[in-house]
Amino acid sequence: MNVFELKKRKEYMLSDSDIVHKILSGEKELYEILLRRNNQTLYRVIRSYLKEHEEIEDIMQNAYLKAFEKLYQFKHNSKFSTWLIRIGINEALARLKTKGKYLNLHNNENQISDHKILDFPDTDQNNPEKQIIRKEAVLMLEKAIDKLDIKYRNVYILREVEGLSIAEISACLTLTTSNVKVRLHRAKSKIKENLYDLSSKKELYEFGLSQCDNIVDKVMRAI
Repeated sequence: MNVFELKKRKEYMLSDSDIVHKILSGEKELYEILLRRNNQTLYRVIRSYLKEHEEIEDIMQNAYLKAFEKLYQFKHNSKFSTWLIRIGINEALARLKTKGKYLNLHNNENQISDHKILDFPDTDQNNPEKQIIRKEAVLMLEKAIDKLDIKYRNVYILREVEGLSIAEISACLTLTTSNVKVRLHRAKSKIKENLYDLSSKKELYEFGLSQCDNIVDKVMRAI
């Protein structure tokens, strides 16, 4: 391992705050670390507003560039990821505005108690059948989430997928904590409805083409 690789490995252990300090001191190449640490989260957040992959990447790039330009404004008493998410959301909203889509995302809502909706069990990674079932379940959940209104979708993604606290989501979306809880509750309730709609009676326990071919083949070989 050369000196550069050792230095890079050491710097990857630094906190976001320390990396920001170093970038502002002239080590701008370290910005790559912040990008890699936040790519997944930022993608999911912007994906909760827009669905086109190329458009999402374009907004991510804009958000990262704007964050770099304004890095000196970052307050180290908060998480860098929360600050970045706020920038990403603003960029997504600006894009929606240019597309003529008005979003009323800040209306007050009555508080409702929170509860969990889905908790995927751990699956055997070496079991192909379980992997397929899990992948199909995830795809169905993604479709159910996509059917949500944006103001519920973004809260669900931030809380249930990215694991942000209610207080952090409140800061990202400039909502009260009670409104965040209400939207999360309603998102979960609506997802349940959407999952039911996606699983129509005719699709339940469907005997697929490959299964059909398989049983026909077995029977024909046996007779």
